[in-house]
Amino acid sequence: MRRLFLLLSILIAFFATIITLYKPNIFQTVSITTNIAILTLKTYLSSLTTKSNITTTISNHQPLSSSPPPSSMNAAKTTMSRTLHHAKITPHLSSTRGHSDHGWLNTYHSFSFANWYNPSYTSFGSLRVLNEDRVKPQSGFPTHPHRDFEIFSYILSGELTHRDSMLTKGAEGADVSPDQFYRMKRGDVQFTTGGTGIAHSEFNEHKKDTVHFLQIWALPWRRGLKPRYHTRHFSEEEKKKAFVTILSPLKGGADATAEEEAKAEPVVEGTIPIHADFLMGAGIIKEGNKFEWIVGGRGNVTEQNKRKVFVHLPMTKGGRASIRLDGRDDAVLKEGDGAFIENVNKGDKLWVESVGEVEAEVVVLDTA
Repeated sequence: MRRLFLLLSILIAFFATIITLYKPNIFQTVSITTNIAILTLKTYLSSLTTKSNITTTISNHQPLSSSPPPSSMNAAKTTMSRTLHHAKITPHLSSTRGHSDHGWLNTYHSFSFANWYNPSYTSFGSLRVLNEDRVKPQSGFPTHPHRDFEIFSYILSGELTHRDSMLTKGAEGADVSPDQFYRMKRGDVQFTTGGTGIAHSEFNEHKKDTVHFLQIWALPWRRGLKPRYHTRHFSEEEKKKAFVTILSPLKGGADATAEEEAKAEPVVEGTIPIHADFLMGAGIIKEGNKFEWIVGGRGNVTEQNKRKVFVHLPMTKGGRASIRLDGRDDAVLKEGDGAFIENVNKGDKLWVESVGEVEAEVVVLDTA
């Protein structure tokens, strides 16, 4: 554009010279030359104004492309992925767990247990113990007592037999009462109310396979309960669709009557009742997918509005599984890791995304 107007200026000077040669009236020549120069200048300024107006008009409207600018895209991603802005998420790395290898038993403690004590990990709400155990074939825990704890085992692989005086050796099987012990396999959960006191054993009676399971303890809402057992199987297929609720509070709550205790009905149908304001869920999340956990359960399931959630990723895939919590890059868990989630309320949505090479089996413990 500048070159064009330079050329016009040269032409103007040329024509002015011709006019001067052929028109003796110098004042007329100057007038003509001046008018041409002014006209040329106005044309140039008009072009600049038009260009400026066009630029301003474009900048004041939406981008011509349907794609938002990078800053908008990042903001949208953050808004979509992070729903718990008020929550505090603290990873509990596998390397910070207690660990003991007794030969027959290889165990990891997420909370202080047995000879391992860490003041930073003593309890979390009513959650008191989370051990990830592997027991070799033909070995196990001999008969031992429990009192005033809610104790449950989640089988990841292998077989585990629970037994006490109510069930004699050789009587295990799927045809026994759900309130009695039987030989458990993957997908089974066995639950014990220690109450006033019980004694039982846990053995891997398989000839060659190691059993891998989580043993979890919770504090009940009151002491002196009547001992009780429950065993239930939870479908692999259902756990691949969404989080499956495994434990939910006993109907009647802390003031449950003797009749309600005898019926042992959970708030969430199809789950195992627990004597605590507590939920347990489990899901198997395919790589690249994510599941939603509703804190405190859907509907009026739990009592306390202020809640805590502990998420654990068991060591099941040789280190290839990994998850991300609430879309946060500082809340990515590898196998064996857990996470403390605090400052959450009933009804909040926790997204758990599988970001590893393979599917991730995730356990969620939701407590007041």
